[in-house]
Amino acid sequence: MPAQEEFIERAAPFRAELIAHCYRMLGSVHDAEDLVQETYLRGWRGYQAFEERAALRTWLYRIATTACLRALENRARRVLPAGLGDSSIDPDVSLDGYTGGHQWLEPLPDALMSETPEGSVTARQSVRLAVMTALQELPARQRAVLILRDVVQFSAAEVAELLETTPAAVNSSLQRARARLAEISPTEDDAVEPDDAQLRELLDRYCAAFENADMAALSELLQAGVKLEMPPLPMWFTGRDTVMRFLAARAFTKAGDIVMVRTAANAQPAVAEYRRSADGVLRAHSIHVLTAGHEAGTAGIAAITVFLDPALFSAFGLPQSR
Repeated sequence: MPAQEEFIERAAPFRAELIAHCYRMLGSVHDAEDLVQETYLRGWRGYQAFEERAALRTWLYRIATTACLRALENRARRVLPAGLGDSSIDPDVSLDGYTGGHQWLEPLPDALMSETPEGSVTARQSVRLAVMTALQELPARQRAVLILRDVVQFSAAEVAELLETTPAAVNSSLQRARARLAEISPTEDDAVEPDDAQLRELLDRYCAAFENADMAALSELLQAGVKLEMPPLPMWFTGRDTVMRFLAARAFTKAGDIVMVRTAANAQPAVAEYRRSADGVLRAHSIHVLTAGHEAGTAGIAAITVFLDPALFSAFGLPQSR
C-alpha cells in the first residue's frame, strides 16, 4: 500500500478527537475543523519521513497543537457576553448599531465527539461552555499543556517532546494552569446537572414553550437567577423577570412560526431554532445551549446561550431551511 494511502487509513480514526482538541484550544468549531484539515494535509505530506519514533496519534497531536498555537498568535481570546461586563437591566435596550469587534466562543456539536475515546467525565466537562470560557483565559501554551495532560492524558514526557520543552517546564506550566483555572472556572457543585430523564423533559418543555409561544410555560422552567446570552449581541441579562421581558418583546412570535430541533452541544442539552421568514420559509436562526441545575430541589434552566449564527447549522449537520 502506498505510504499516503496507509496514512489516510491509519489516521482516520483520530479525526474526531483532534477536532475536540483543536476546539478546546481555539473555542471555534469552524477553526477546529480547518486546522484538523491542515493537520491531515501536513501529516499526509510528511508521512514518508515519519519514522515511528512516536505513536501516530502523538505525532498528529503535535502537528495539530503546533497549528493551534500558531493560529492563536496575536489573536484575541474568544469570549461570551458575560465576560465583557455587567449584565443589562433594561430588556428594552437597543440592539441596533452593534459593529462587532469581539471573537465569540462557538458551540461544539456533541456528534463531533461521539466517536472519540474521550468518554471520561473530565473530557466531557472540559467542553462545557463555562469551562471553555475559563480555558480561553489561559495563555495559549498553558492551555495546551493543561489539555494535553488532563484531558488527552499524555504523560509529562510526551507533552515535553510534543512542545519541544522539558518535563519540568511542563509540570510547572501545568501547576500554574490548574491554579488559574481553579480561580475562574465553575466549581464541581456548579456543574451538577439533573439526570438524563430530567434533562430530556426540560428540553422538551423548552421547545414546546417557544413553538407554542407559551410565555408562562417558559417562565416555569427558568431559575430565579437565570442568565441569557446571545452572541454576537454584547449585552446579556440576568434574572427571570428581566429575561422573560426581553424574550417576550424580542424573541417570541406567534405559535407555528418557530420550529425547534433537539440536538446537543458542549455536553449540554441544545436546540436548533428555525424561524419563519417573510416568504413563509422556516430558516436557520440560532443554536440554543442550555445549562441546567437544581434550585430548591427542582430541576430548572440556569442559563441560556443563544448563538445567533445560522452558519453554525452546517457543523450540526442541519439544513439552512425546512
